[in-house]
Amino acid sequence: MKIKQLGILLGMFGCVAAFAAEPFSLESSAETSRPNIIFILADDLGYGCLNSYGADEKHVRTPNIDRLAAEGKRFTDANTPSSVCSPTRYALLTGRYDWRTDLKSGVLNTLDPLHIDPSRPTIASIMKRAGYRTAAIGKWHLGYGSGSKLDFTKELSPGPLDLGFDYHFAVPQNHGDSSGVYVRNTKVVGLRSDQKIEIEDSSYGRKYYGIDAPQRVDEEVMDVLTDDAVTWLEEQDSKSPFFLYFAPVAVHFPFTPSDKTKGSSSAGYYGDWIHELDLSVGRILDTIDRMGVAEDTLVVFTSDNGGVLMTEGDRPEAQAYQAGLLCNGDWRGRKHSIYEGGFRVPFMVRWPGRVDAGAASDATFSLVDMFATLAEVVDQPIPAGDVAEDSLNVLPYWLEEESAVPIRDSMALHSPNGNFALRMGPWKYIEGKPNPNAKRVIRKEELHSQLYNLESDPGETRNLFHENPEVASRMAKRLDALRESGRSR
Repeated sequence: MKIKQLGILLGMFGCVAAFAAEPFSLESSAETSRPNIIFILADDLGYGCLNSYGADEKHVRTPNIDRLAAEGKRFTDANTPSSVCSPTRYALLTGRYDWRTDLKSGVLNTLDPLHIDPSRPTIASIMKRAGYRTAAIGKWHLGYGSGSKLDFTKELSPGPLDLGFDYHFAVPQNHGDSSGVYVRNTKVVGLRSDQKIEIEDSSYGRKYYGIDAPQRVDEEVMDVLTDDAVTWLEEQDSKSPFFLYFAPVAVHFPFTPSDKTKGSSSAGYYGDWIHELDLSVGRILDTIDRMGVAEDTLVVFTSDNGGVLMTEGDRPEAQAYQAGLLCNGDWRGRKHSIYEGGFRVPFMVRWPGRVDAGAASDATFSLVDMFATLAEVVDQPIPAGDVAEDSLNVLPYWLEEESAVPIRDSMALHSPNGNFALRMGPWKYIEGKPNPNAKRVIRKEELHSQLYNLESDPGETRNLFHENPEVASRMAKRLDALRESGRSR
């Protein structure tokens, strides 16, 4: 049986007793010339799940997240480098496309080793170099350790603390993953022994590993993660700026809203789960308001890929669709797909005094660009060598310094099949080939050469591949050059 562990986690195991050497002060960190930074990466949140991106309030209500749009800038052409979880997270933190690693298709498994080489600079290590205190709280999904198969009863190192994070508290892989436990820094929270215990399988068919530690309760996970993030924030003082990478598990399957949100939407558990995410974001924003540091804090909100669109059946995703909620808006496709619904995500930036409130932009960029952009924010040069090879500084887009010349001349997209697409101006070219070593090939109907003009056909309904062979050929060559060069910059 699962153990009700919220009180246990925050009490017996001491949530954040040693986060900071000094107690929190209400004084502003304005004397540091660099802003505090909170980067919120939602899980599987599609473009059409927020009111600020077109969701009807009769289905869902997202006032806290939409506050970021009202008080900051909203982007309509922000893209993830992958239409699935861990490859996007790798690219975000390293500024490098994940398909340049040994993960050419699919995602990391729960027992896989640390996917980021500890010698590779990350956003977190850049922040530490700039004097920031750093934390990674929420979903991790980038592995731990260096062996071929992770042993959760041992020290989980190397891990986030070797990548520039001072503190780490996480769900190891996905919401509802087979580990069933939380990780704090380098250990399973509350680990009692290395013996396997009997744990009842989940109601959605997942078998747990039986780690001898308090088991997560799915309906409590968002509260536990948010409590931890709030406590870490409150432990910070004004002597150093902070960087929080907060990765909620919502709105990833399974959909397990708490009692606070269950039944609160007209879109079933899927809509309730979106409400759970919105409450979490609201608590983060309320915390920095209460601390008196909101004016000195840059907040970024986005998602790791598009939503899981289902139109038939009785799963919560299909029930939400049947109720009228289009999780990816009008974009074609979904998570796992090569179409825009898998990559186009909400993206908001709030930075008081620097980013215009209520602004919107259709500038094109990728989450892989966050490394170079945040390095610019904290005035840190990108280290020489093979570092952040695919990351471009898009800060001018945030600060209303947009020029007639796009910062990106092209942008690669990649599906879990290993199928590549390339964006160039209004054009989108889809190569249509799976990785030959892919363990599982899905959505086989997408595996053919395609070319779309997103300016005239944003829904990707008219394949122009045979009508524009010169455009397709030019883009195929650009994609080959991008892969062969090993870098975008």
